[in-house]
Amino acid sequence: MINFVLNSKEMKNIGFLSFGHWSDHPSYQARTAGDTLLQSIDLAVAAEEIGLDGAYFRVHHFARQLASPFPLLSAIGAKTNTIEIGTGVIDMRYENPLYMVEDAGAADLISGGRLQLGISRGSPEQVVDGWRKFGYAPSDGETDADMGRKKALEFLKHLDGKGFAEPNPNPMFPNPPGLLRLEPYSNGLRERIWWGAASNATAVWAAENGMHLQSSTLKFDESRKPFHIQQAEQIRLYKEAWKGAGHQHEPRVSVSRSIFALMNDQDRYYFGQQSKGADSFGYIEPTQRAVFGRGYAAEPDQLIKELAQDEAIAEADTLLLTVPNTLGVDYNVHVLSSILEHVAPGLGWR
Repeated sequence: MINFVLNSKEMKNIGFLSFGHWSDHPSYQARTAGDTLLQSIDLAVAAEEIGLDGAYFRVHHFARQLASPFPLLSAIGAKTNTIEIGTGVIDMRYENPLYMVEDAGAADLISGGRLQLGISRGSPEQVVDGWRKFGYAPSDGETDADMGRKKALEFLKHLDGKGFAEPNPNPMFPNPPGLLRLEPYSNGLRERIWWGAASNATAVWAAENGMHLQSSTLKFDESRKPFHIQQAEQIRLYKEAWKGAGHQHEPRVSVSRSIFALMNDQDRYYFGQQSKGADSFGYIEPTQRAVFGRGYAAEPDQLIKELAQDEAIAEADTLLLTVPNTLGVDYNVHVLSSILEHVAPGLGWR
């Protein structure tokens, strides 16, 4: 195997990211919502056993995909011991920030402080203005993106554990002195919130507000350069802004990639056609051009060569591997194990 020797700072946290699809399709192992939820728990348990660092889940509403994340994260937290558990990402336009503080605190306490919660202002969804169906609307002069960011800041504010609510003078149960905070409170969770940024400006905003950075397989096209170069530039701007903000804790950055080591005929059947993938450009919003990163699928030695040239992966400390959850737990364990055993060591990630 070709070995690219990198220094110790290139060691990566490696996790998986699941969109949690299901469909009643003959070739799918996840045909119902129940299948997907239970298999997600099983995959996280198995991922911990093979030495993976994180189990992350996408959140989409009005779709046959994972939605409300906290019951799932809590169940995984109760059945695992070391693996980080998180989201990538929760659309804040749909959320009640105070109720979310309570849910996140409970999930974090159940897991023993392993929650790594990715949030964002949101992206195009399955329905028109779905957040309105949840009872939310922007204030006058606001966009839905403004609303999402404002809710994010409110969420962050109440994670600090400070009291803000006046107690009832005749409460049902005795109160501690002073203003009351939301419970359950989980100390340290505020420093484990991530922001999913699609632009350079929002990456800088995340740094200024003390959130880690999640950068996905797409971003707004701001320079027409290759995706991984634009993403690396975004990450460097984020790190510079973090340093300037003077935060006391260390920043973290994750990038997501579809990476498949072609180890057998089944792998080649599923993913061999992706071996010559390339970036693509398109529109996720009517006026916003985006660049979509390529996927990687090749024999391990070839993957090592190609991934060594990915500037954004080099800039990040955490790599999230997107998994085809509909193919079942066993196959996804094979996919993840192949990267850990045959690709990661050759890049100095392990």
